[in-house]
Amino acid sequence: MSSIITGEAVVLELRPASFGARALGLMLDVLVHIVLLLGLLFLIGMAVRDVDVAAARAMALTSVVLCLVVVPVAVETLSRGRSLGKLATGLRIVRDDGGSIRFRHAVIRGLIGFLEIYATFGGLAIAVALFNDKSKRLGDVVAGTYSLRQRVPAEPKILPYAPGHLQAWVGLADIGRVPDGTARRASQFIQQAWRMAPESRAHLAAALASELAAYVAPPPPAGTTPENYLHAVLGERRNRDLARLRRAEQRSAIVGDRLNRLPFTR
Repeated sequence: MSSIITGEAVVLELRPASFGARALGLMLDVLVHIVLLLGLLFLIGMAVRDVDVAAARAMALTSVVLCLVVVPVAVETLSRGRSLGKLATGLRIVRDDGGSIRFRHAVIRGLIGFLEIYATFGGLAIAVALFNDKSKRLGDVVAGTYSLRQRVPAEPKILPYAPGHLQAWVGLADIGRVPDGTARRASQFIQQAWRMAPESRAHLAAALASELAAYVAPPPPAGTTPENYLHAVLGERRNRDLARLRRAEQRSAIVGDRLNRLPFTR
């Protein structure tokens, strides 16, 4: 993960692309550019058969520059860092601050990319990317960009629930108005508890349960663990809020139906 702090002091966690994903996307882009170049050279050869050698070389050089530099730069500029290979691998080129690239970034990447990808057969790009923590090639280092993973597997949502031995207690418990900050921290703990070290997990669960106990009465049965306590209280709080919203919707539907029956005049 790569952390970026925005101007509003918000920490963004981004996932740079791995070396393998970048290599695969780059190979797909190179294949497309080479096929485009060969097709263009074939069309030029078929269209102009009687030109001199100098003109043929000039058209061939123009085709190389067009397919290997101009087209990649134009595609990255118009798509804000996307290309066919990056679309296939779920990647995107962004600035070091996480923003979209502009024309100057694409030009720098395109010009240096011709040197490190085509002129050195990818050797320079591989050498630089292998010794960079974000798998940057030389063009990315100079332009101040890197490749970002956009296809990130969604983590399963963990819903709090009351264990069987606590359902009778929590069903009758008086749960007051829990502050939003306390409820948010407890919910985040439940979502991330499986990632934490056992000692930190137990310590944080005990602290959150102690903070939440000020708004719940009576206390839970003896032997209840702090983590089970959090699950039970938050699960019951969610169920009660959901039931309250459903009752409000039913009342609104009844009132709306009665209003629709009233006569009205224009």
